[in-house]
Amino acid sequence: MQVLRKLLFPISVVYGLIVFLRNRCYDIGIFSSKSFNTRTICVGNLSVGGTGKTPMIEFLVKSLHHDYQLAILSRGYKRKSNGFLLSTDKTSVEDLGDEPFQLKSKFPKVMVAVDADRSNGIEQLEQIVKPDVILLDDAFQHRRVRPGYSILLTAYNNMYVNDWYLPTGDLRDSKREARRANIIVVTKCPKNLSISERNKIVDRINLKEHQKILFSCLSYNKDLKGVRVNLAVLKDKKVTLVTGIANPVPLVDFLLEEGLTFDHMKFNDHHFFTEQEINVLKGKECILTTEKDYVRLKSRLTNLHYIEVSHQFIGNDKEVLEEALKQFMTTNS
Repeated sequence: MQVLRKLLFPISVVYGLIVFLRNRCYDIGIFSSKSFNTRTICVGNLSVGGTGKTPMIEFLVKSLHHDYQLAILSRGYKRKSNGFLLSTDKTSVEDLGDEPFQLKSKFPKVMVAVDADRSNGIEQLEQIVKPDVILLDDAFQHRRVRPGYSILLTAYNNMYVNDWYLPTGDLRDSKREARRANIIVVTKCPKNLSISERNKIVDRINLKEHQKILFSCLSYNKDLKGVRVNLAVLKDKKVTLVTGIANPVPLVDFLLEEGLTFDHMKFNDHHFFTEQEINVLKGKECILTTEKDYVRLKSRLTNLHYIEVSHQFIGNDKEVLEEALKQFMTTNS
């Protein structure tokens, strides 16, 4: 695969040129970006693959929902519906998409909508819901919308500053666009990340004056949900790990560190399981999966456990982010 990616380098150069021209058209006003009266907070990245966007949206919901009426707007990747859709208690995971459905299931009082056209989605939410703030999930590259505040995520082991355009690398947008972020969060860091290593990353990223950089690692909840048991109980069982996420390596490493023995059935990100695959899974003694996969499997399997993941900020970075959010909300009221 790595050899193939290198052979496709000329295509990545063309892709990079297209990305540059598109962004340039927005910069000089040939393409227009729209701002909205409703406060908007964008969470996104510059690359394909998992950087922890959904856990970050969850963090924002937990930080803001006590004081503000929230709405979440996502694309609803691989959903089986079209256009704008506002979720209800009858909306299926197929219609909404797995990540928006996960968010709606976890925060039933928060309005969750999907629309590939983020500008139209915001307009619809302003008319129907009238929220205090709209959280834009995976919208950093959607320049038709000019968000009020932007949080850019980049994974520690594949930071955008070290990456290259698709298909040779994982970048779907220009590194230069990082300048539009208010906060850059380096996610999936080692828990023992040293101050000197953090300083090296700060120097490498070269922040603008208006930016802050934060660091977080993944935190897995050992109290499993679905069929509720502690993770330690699974050490005595024949476990099958089922993942349909962009990068299952951090989860696999965590489970191995916890002394778990398991078979791993790995599927593509946002995978919708076929009847044949479900029949295979029904023959497994014990299934452990991610929260995102659980919402696609829970109605079709029993003896199904899922593990929650969240961002654990390093040092006092959690307080720094909460204070930045507070300032944005109060100065844009």
